Amino acid sequence: MNVTLNVQGMSCNHCVISIEGALQKLDGVSKVTVSLADNQVSVTFDESVVSLDNVKETIEDQGYDVV
Repeated sequence: MNVTLNVQGMSCNHCVISIEGALQKLDGVSKVTVSLADNQVSVTFDESVVSLDNVKETIEDQGYDVV
């Protein structure tokens, strides 16, 4: 599954590294693309291994808001 989430609070390269690093640690996540300009995070993952709620929670645990 591939989803694009609107994420608020990202402002710099550290934000990108933080989100990418946290999501890539999740089993089942195969690709993460963060766009600061669009305030979006695109995630490709295996739904049988990790849920969309887990993906959102991981982003929020890094201090950002999924809207």
